[in-house]
Formats: sequence, structure tokens, C-alpha cells
Amino acid sequence: MKRPVGVEALSIAVPRRYVDLEDLARARGVDPAKYTAGLGAREMAVADPGEDSVALAATAAARLLRTHSVDPSRLGMLVVGTETGVDHSKPVSSHVQGLLKLPRSMRVFDTQHACYGGTAGLMAAVEWIASGAAAGRSALVVCTDIARYGLNTAGEPTQGAGAVALLVSEQPDLLAVDVGLSGASSMDVYDFWRPLGRREAVVDGHYSIQCYLEALSGAYRGWRERALAHEVVRWGATLPGEQLARILYHVPFCKMARKAHTQLRLCDLEDAPNAPATSAEAREELAKSAASYEAQVASSLTLNARIGNVYTASLYLALAGLLHSEGAALAGRRMGLLSYGSGCAAEFYSGVVGAQAAARMARVDADAVLARRERISVEEYEHIMRLPYDALESLSPGADAFRLVELRDHKRRYAEGSAA
Repeated sequence: MKRPVGVEALSIAVPRRYVDLEDLARARGVDPAKYTAGLGAREMAVADPGEDSVALAATAAARLLRTHSVDPSRLGMLVVGTETGVDHSKPVSSHVQGLLKLPRSMRVFDTQHACYGGTAGLMAAVEWIASGAAAGRSALVVCTDIARYGLNTAGEPTQGAGAVALLVSEQPDLLAVDVGLSGASSMDVYDFWRPLGRREAVVDGHYSIQCYLEALSGAYRGWRERALAHEVVRWGATLPGEQLARILYHVPFCKMARKAHTQLRLCDLEDAPNAPATSAEAREELAKSAASYEAQVASSLTLNARIGNVYTASLYLALAGLLHSEGAALAGRRMGLLSYGSGCAAEFYSGVVGAQAAARMARVDADAVLARRERISVEEYEHIMRLPYDALESLSPGADAFRLVELRDHKRRYAEGSAA
């Protein structure tokens, strides 16, 4: 009998500062409800030049190893999913390996495909372990990113930064992945990109949402086909998607999860055998069920609403937020996860919440991580945003955090703060 494989533990890292979205709205002459209700956002993480993707990744990974008492010699793979790399050649994962003094006998690399990169890394780790090639070793997968669109742009209130580190093993205390039950969809599109040399991303917003929903449809239908074949879900009194206890979505902004859930339900309503003859408009109206959204999706968005868009880490912030609040209630139940990356690629997969999920998440103490942050004014936020990438502030690293403290020629030097 094959042993289960999945996420054993996780940890998160966020910048030391944030701006309140109501403050930002007022400064921009916008009704705050446009951000809070329209986007589903409350706060937005603000990263300074010293809090780059390496520093955030190393902080999250170090917290995971320490908090969950992980023996580094257990690790045989380190993957970092990011679209905010610091070098065209040297991967973020190499920096993290060095900062954490991880074993040299590891497979170490980055995965890049916009916001899908973290899931690409997770699947590589899961399948490496499931295949037996890991020989009992575990993998460390880190999703780290800084979403940056610039001051006074349409995307400004959908910025953010942070990292989520995942320990992947044959002891999936958080989430046992249904290995082999996934669906993928990809196509070559220009919905979002960041040309070399640019710090700010370029996005065709409405087109990107269209691409997201189209890719979601293909990925979900691929998963559903396999799940039906394995009798994980069935056509019956309830739709296949409704048979999942919760569904997590990639969250560039929180209200996107509502659009995504409507699209997933529409796929089931369109494809259901022996469905009553209804118009496309009627099906779409039924797909917008507020009750379904509240039951399956809403509770996963607490962390995303307070941190903002974190690209590769956004889906896994949703996982952290959900298990932080409902880990005990969801133990033993199956949920679905949808990852999307512009350009574009999507994957829908499923897994069963572990019996130790609540205990594992208690160690993460997400509330304390957020409580340590400093709320800054819009003026302070704008100052930080205008700093050149190499304008490193003379700040000591926070408790148990890494920080970029020097750029000399091509070399980057990081410092670590003392544990709290």
C-alpha cells in the first residue's frame, strides 16, 4: 500500500510594514468601499528594498524548520517558486540553502511560471516523493514574491508581499495530496508580464481575468474527469464541486475567488448529465450562489485580505488561513485547490486535511506574525515605493527574520535577527 504524500507543515513570513487600504483609498480620492468591498481587501503588505524575495523566503523556511523541529538532514530537495527573482542565473533557492546552512546533498532549483510557480514546485516535490526516488527524504518548497504595480496605477491596491514555506513528506499532517488526481490547462497569452529590467508588472486586467477563468475551466474539468473515474466525486443530488468541503483559489485580490467559484460551479451546471433544460443565463445566475461561496470559499481569505497579492504564495496563504481557522473541523475532509499563473497555466488538484492540521497551525501562530507588523501612513508607503532597489535602509533584521543588508558588486549579503 502506498504511503500518503503531502504537506506536513508550513510557515509564513511577511514584511514588517503594511498600509491600511482605507487610508490608501482616501489618499487617492476613492471611496474606501471600492477597495474593501470591491476588492475584498483590508491591508496591504509593503516590502522595502531589504525585504526581497530571498529574505522573505529564508525567513519563512527558517521559521518552518525551527517551529516544527525539522532535522535538515531529512531534506533532499529545495524548490523555490517565484516570479521575483534577484538574478537571471543564480536561483533564490541557492541563497536560501546557504543562509539556512542546508545539506549539500540536495536537489536545489527555482520554478517560474508567474503565480503558478509555487504549485509547479509543490507538484515536483510530491511526485518525487510518491515515485520512491526520495528514498524517505522530505522536500522544502517555498513560495515567495513581491507584487508591485507602482504608485497611482490601477493595480496599486492589489499589491503585497510575503512567503509561505511548505514541508512536503510522507507524513502529511496538514494536507494529503491526491497524487495523480489533478487537471492542468495552459496556453500562450499576454495577460500579464514583467519585461527584464522592470520592477513593476504590466497587466491587461480584464483579459487576465478572462484567461484565469478559461484556464480554471480546463483544469477543473480535467480534475473532475479523473475524480469521477476514481469515484472521489459522483454526479448525483449534489454537483461534484459541492462534494468538496472547501475550495481554495489563487487570489490576486480576494473578490477574484468569488468569480472563480462561480466559474467552477458553471462548469458543473453546464456538464451535468440529465440536467433540466435551462437557459445559459439561468445557469449563470444559479452558479453565483452566495450560500455555496460562503460555505466553501469565504473562510479561506482572512490572511489574503490582510497581506494582499503574493503571486506564487497567494494560494498557500489561503491554505494557511483556512487551516488556521478551521483545521480541526476539516480534519479528514477533502478540499480542492486551484492554482493559476499568467502567461498562462492552471492546475486543479485535491487533498484530504490531516488529523494534526489544527495542532500544526497552532505552532505557526499566524495572528502573532501579523500583530508584529507596523502600520504606516500613505506618505511613508510612498517613500518606500520610491526607493531604488539598492537603497537599503540601515535597519536591523526583525526577530527571527532575514534581511538584505549589503549589495557589493554582484554579491548580496543577508543578516538574520535574533529569535524572539
